[in-house]
Amino acid sequence: MTITDEKVRQIALHANDIRQTIVRMLAAAGSGHTAGPLGMSDIFAALYFHVLKHDPKNPDWPERDRLFLSNGHIVPVRYATMAHVGYFPVEECLTLRKFGSRLQGHPERQSLPGLESTSGPLGSGISQAAGYAYAARMDGKNFRVYIATSDGEHDEGNSWEGAMFAAAKKLGNLTQIIDRNFIQIDGNTEDVMPLEPFGDKYRAFGWHVIDIDGNDIRQFVAACEEAKTVKDKPTLIHALTVPGKGIKSIEHDYLWHGKPPSKEEAVAFLKELELAHEQLLK
Repeated sequence: MTITDEKVRQIALHANDIRQTIVRMLAAAGSGHTAGPLGMSDIFAALYFHVLKHDPKNPDWPERDRLFLSNGHIVPVRYATMAHVGYFPVEECLTLRKFGSRLQGHPERQSLPGLESTSGPLGSGISQAAGYAYAARMDGKNFRVYIATSDGEHDEGNSWEGAMFAAAKKLGNLTQIIDRNFIQIDGNTEDVMPLEPFGDKYRAFGWHVIDIDGNDIRQFVAACEEAKTVKDKPTLIHALTVPGKGIKSIEHDYLWHGKPPSKEEAVAFLKELELAHEQLLK
């Protein structure tokens, strides 16, 4: 299935809206993670506005595709995307991390319709998604299971256990999207705990690997379509992303991994994103 230039532009506009909402919600919360959510906005916009089978008005629709989020700290991008696609009012995003809010700093499955899992401890998501995909195949279900992960969480051994299980069970209905942005809280991933050659490791574990620019919407959509054609093994979309994407002054800066913008920084960030929005409209 090809994607038109106009559809790509519309998804890019959604991604810009999502980035603006992320900045607002983090500034209002006064805590949270900035770089990862901004870097993954293109992918989440493409997922919710094009790739996934889902229904915001019926979040428990049995035939929906399932999207797990392993690196739960980037959940602002998921909340913002879900709000913009219609799961709940966009204004609710400003309750992020507030006492009593449905939008906590890590997703809690029973708090918000449309979430498939609770995540916080890193490294668990691949095993959760693989188990779900295995059960879906046993039950003869046709939906796909997607799992978003981070590169830094692959320091956790459980990630590789889940990867082995998925390959051993030949889970062609499972697609993992790795946010390969090369940063974690203490610095560059290759300085903290080297992961390269990352894609080749997954190939050796028995996965089908697709290398893409994770901020290129057309490449990401094409990778998702390719994954659907692979029936005998799980697929890894090895997405090279720019942490902090859209805000030039913080792109690739690991110090923004777990840091929110101040009110003053948020004003400057939003002006930059508004200019980008105007460019997309031309």
